[in-house]
Amino acid sequence: MLEKLFTGIFESGSTAATQTISLTPFLICMASSLLIGSLMALAYKHKTRCSQSFVITLAILPAAIAMVIMLVNGNVGAGVAVAGAFGLVRFRSVPGTAKEIGAIFTAMAAGLACGMGYIGFAALFAAIVCTAMLAMNAAGFGLDRHGETHKRLNVTIPEDLDYTNLFDDLFARYTRSHRLVTVKTTNMGSLFKLTYHIELNSADVEKQLMDEMRCRNGNLEINITEQQNTVNEL
Repeated sequence: MLEKLFTGIFESGSTAATQTISLTPFLICMASSLLIGSLMALAYKHKTRCSQSFVITLAILPAAIAMVIMLVNGNVGAGVAVAGAFGLVRFRSVPGTAKEIGAIFTAMAAGLACGMGYIGFAALFAAIVCTAMLAMNAAGFGLDRHGETHKRLNVTIPEDLDYTNLFDDLFARYTRSHRLVTVKTTNMGSLFKLTYHIELNSADVEKQLMDEMRCRNGNLEINITEQQNTVNEL
């Protein structure tokens, strides 16, 4: 029985170009692909913020792909159908992150295997990928370890102050690097808003830097946030 799971359940020794799919194999493929998709969706959701619609889509995607593959099994249009199915990824309403796109392609690969009848390989593939995903999340693989020190600094100063070298001595004392990225006027031109990308010497000096900058800018608004990747970055 175990060996049969790792062979195509539609293989009957026939060399015909097309094969008839009976109800039982169809139900087996649908149930298997839904189960595999659900497990992959749960594994993806672990320690990942995502919407319910995306999790549900990830769970049913293998079944949808398996259905397409079963319908075109042995047909010359299979290549076109598969290409079209993969092309659907680009039509998501919101641009996805690299992790979301990877999860979609992984679910589609499992659906392809189920649609071809290789349920054992689909389950083994899903188990390996889910285990690797959970292990990487637990280990913090690829996590930006510099997030606590790489900051975005927004500071407001009066128009009569020369912002060119205004905070250079403070940056030399509290940061490893700094870069002025944005300058704009506000409040009818009476104030400047400056935006810096800075790397603190350590997370502990953040308050000291803000306190000294407040003394220099007349206690106007200052805020420090984490640097974020741009929307188009993967």
